[in-house]
Amino acid sequence: MHELDRVIWRKSSWSGGNGGNCVEVGFGFDAVGIRDTKDRDGGHLAVAPAQWRAFLRDVKDGSLDL
Repeated sequence: MHELDRVIWRKSSWSGGNGGNCVEVGFGFDAVGIRDTKDRDGGHLAVAPAQWRAFLRDVKDGSLDL
């Protein structure tokens, strides 16, 4: 069993209740998991906490805007 199988997954408060395109994030000790809300059993992407923080920093500062 992987550590992320035991975490509490959270959906963004920005996600609407209409079943749209949402992701969930689960925080483990050595990994952050990201999965599709509509396909929770379809697997997840795991990244190091430092990578997750760098991603959030880039989102917040707008450097990933198209």
